[in-house]
Amino acid sequence: MLFHVRMDVQLPPAMPAAQADELKKTERELAQSLQRSGKWRHLWRIAGQYANVSMFDVDSVDELHALLTSLPLFPYMRIDVTPMCRHPSSIRDTDA
Repeated sequence: MLFHVRMDVQLPPAMPAAQADELKKTERELAQSLQRSGKWRHLWRIAGQYANVSMFDVDSVDELHALLTSLPLFPYMRIDVTPMCRHPSSIRDTDA
């Protein structure tokens, strides 16, 4: 199942820089691991914002929920999820 996910991050202004840096480091490591596994298929930064647009390829809505809530920055995110399906006019057979 493919999901388009937008994540907007808003860290508290009072968060110590060292804590924020550690969260971001841990987040990056997990995100890269999920990308290597194929679960986090695409990841794009939104220019000028602390936000990203991603495509996840997971087996279920429950799996997506578990992945998103496992992200270290999850408590500081606003997340919008859109389920995707293949368009019948698409010429890409691999984007199912």
